[in-house]
Amino acid sequence: MKLYNYFRSSASFRVRIALNLKGLPFDYIPVHIARGEHLAGSFAAISADMLVPLLEDEDERFSQSMAIIEYLDETNPEPPLLPHDPVGRAKVRALSESIACEIHPVNNLRVLKYLVRELKLDDAAKNAWYRHWVREGMLAFERQLNQLPAGIYCYGNTPTMADCCLVPQIFNAQRFDCDLSDLPRTMAAFEACMQLDAFRRAQPSSCPDAEA
Repeated sequence: MKLYNYFRSSASFRVRIALNLKGLPFDYIPVHIARGEHLAGSFAAISADMLVPLLEDEDERFSQSMAIIEYLDETNPEPPLLPHDPVGRAKVRALSESIACEIHPVNNLRVLKYLVRELKLDDAAKNAWYRHWVREGMLAFERQLNQLPAGIYCYGNTPTMADCCLVPQIFNAQRFDCDLSDLPRTMAAFEACMQLDAFRRAQPSSCPDAEA
C-alpha cells in the first residue's frame, strides 16, 4: 500500500493511525499541500479531488479519510475500528463525523487561506475563527460522550474510528491554542490513545516530511 499524505493534515493523520492500529505496512508518499503540490503535477493527475490522503492498494485508489478507514476495516477486519453491532457502528460513525464533517471542513488549510487571501482577515481574526469552531465542535463532542457508557476510549475500551478522528483534531487544536477546558471525557480518551504506539508513531513529528 501507498499513502499519499502530508504530515500536518489531520485527515492523513487519521489514516496513519488506522493503518498502524491494523498493523499494515505502507509506503509514505509526502505531498506538501502548504506548497500546493496537491494541485499540480503527478499527484493532481491521479487524485480527482486533489486532496490528501490518497491510498493506493491492489491497483485501486481511494480518497477521503473516512472512506479509506472503512475500506481498511472491511478488508482487514482485525482489530475492528467499528463495533460489530449496528447501534455501536452508528454511535462511532456519529462521533467520527462530528469531527470530520462538523469541525474539520470549516477549519482546513484551504478555508483558512481563503479567509486570509480573499476575505482579507488578519491572523488574529483567522485564528479566532478557528478557535471558535473547534470549541463549539468539541463541546458537542463532549456532550455526545456523556450520553455513552463510560469507557477508556471514545467508545468502549478499544480504539475505534472515533479515536482516529479525535487525536488529530486535538493536535491541531493545541497547535492553534484552542480552549480545551471542561472536556474531561474527550481529553481522557485523547490521553489514553497517546499511550499507544499506533497513535504516537502516526503523529506529525514522527513523519518523514515533518517540519518544525
